[in-house]
Amino acid sequence: MTEVGDREAEVLERIEAFRRRRPKLKDEVVTLAHGAGGKASAALIDAVFAPAFANETLDQLGDAARLRLASGEQLAFSTDSFVVKPRRFPGGSIGHLAVHGTVNDLAMLGARPTWLSAAFVLEEGFDVAELEAIVADMADAARSAGVAIVTGDTKVVDRGAADGLYITTAGIGIVPPDRQLGPGRVRPGDRVLVSGTIGDHGMAVMLQRGDLALEADIRSDTAPLHGLVEVLFEAAPATRWLRDPTRGGVGTVANELARTAAVSVVLDEDALPVEPAVAGACDLLGIDPLYVANEGKFIAVVAPEEADAAIGALRAHPLGTQAALIGEIRDEPESIVVLRTTFGGTRIVDMLVGDPLPRIC
Repeated sequence: MTEVGDREAEVLERIEAFRRRRPKLKDEVVTLAHGAGGKASAALIDAVFAPAFANETLDQLGDAARLRLASGEQLAFSTDSFVVKPRRFPGGSIGHLAVHGTVNDLAMLGARPTWLSAAFVLEEGFDVAELEAIVADMADAARSAGVAIVTGDTKVVDRGAADGLYITTAGIGIVPPDRQLGPGRVRPGDRVLVSGTIGDHGMAVMLQRGDLALEADIRSDTAPLHGLVEVLFEAAPATRWLRDPTRGGVGTVANELARTAAVSVVLDEDALPVEPAVAGACDLLGIDPLYVANEGKFIAVVAPEEADAAIGALRAHPLGTQAALIGEIRDEPESIVVLRTTFGGTRIVDMLVGDPLPRIC
């Protein structure tokens, strides 16, 4: 074999070894990284939760479950907890997130969100005026999203045991009968799009904490996405797959798709929409925007013949004005995310490691 052939074989061997890697739980105690949505989160789920609760629906490991009723109708069901710090930040609050986060998880199955529940864990001594403001934010977010909060629960714990306030919401939505989304529908040649700029929410929360002595006009993008999803389906009815890049960002979500669908996700660095202020803050902090969370954007895989129509329709909607085609699906290298860089090279994008931005949702 020639020297060039040896190098090619070595590269292929490394790619195959990378492809076979699955995060393994090696920690003896829970760390903040286990809540970041990256490798540590995947390892914890694989080792603890997935085997204990295993069933056909849970094994899909989506942000929401698709449930088929005896009547043939399909429901989407999701639950999420919110522990963001600080509780209020430019563009929103924990109350807005508690509604938008669950609404968006339902929307990523193509569902039309309908009902929510809300559970509050309050710390003794929590200010009632702040609680009223947060509840008002939730009520306003629910009205704007067209969903009803129909049941709930409240618990109070000892002073110092809950960092003030935690909120858990669950939601139910109705899935139109003609909508089928999932990694199994993704095909080589499909296009990858994002509905707007990436990294806005994570950096807004991080800068609001005030620990970094940085000032930038960055606002969270928290918003309900089901209306924008409806616009997407009108323009691209053959849409294959949807996810909102929250914890772990676009890079981690793309890896989950690549591994689940056994495809290669090829992203174009030049095509990734990032606000200049977000890009600047990430540069100063040494954080890749690919791993910074959004709370009002989605990643979609669409059929190639519908890609232009999808982008045009999204850009005509107030929440999708900066939608962009950011990559494509290929068959090789299988289960790998590749970034075509600004300089003309390529690099592998792994799942998020660690937790550079804890407690952002």
